Amino acid sequence: MLADGTRFCKLIKPFAHWQFWDAKAEQIHGISYQSLIDYGEEPVAVCLELNELVQGLTLYSDGWVVDHPWLVKLFAQAAVPMLFSISSLEMVLSEPQMAIWDDEKRAVAQDCGLARHRASADAYIIQQTFLRTQERMLHSQ
Repeated sequence: MLADGTRFCKLIKPFAHWQFWDAKAEQIHGISYQSLIDYGEEPVAVCLELNELVQGLTLYSDGWVVDHPWLVKLFAQAAVPMLFSISSLEMVLSEPQMAIWDDEKRAVAQDCGLARHRASADAYIIQQTFLRTQERMLHSQ
C-alpha cells in the first residue's frame, strides 16, 4: 500500500515449472493451486505493472526474509528488471515502535476486520500499525 492509499494485489499465474504451491501455502493464503492457474494473471504483466506503480521506491516488508527472495525470483523468472527495492520494516522502526508492534498490529487487524491473507490487506494493516505506533511514540514524549 502506498502513502496515497493505492493498493496493489494480484493473483499470479505460476510459471509452468513452478510446482511448489503446497498444502501449507494453500492454507495460509486460502488459494488453491488450481485457482492460481485459473484466475492468476501472467507474471510478466504483473511485474511490469508493479514496476510502473512503484519504480524508484523502497517498499518495506514485515516478512522481508520471505518476500524479498520471492520477488527477486518472480522478476528473474519473468526476465523483467525489478525497478524498486524492498527492505525490512525494521529499517524504519524505532526500538520503542518495535516493542509495541505485535500488540498494535493485532489491534489494527481486529479494528479493520481484514481476515484474508492478501498483499493489499496485509500492507494496509502494516501501514496502519506503523502510523499508530509512530503516533503513540510522539504522544509518549
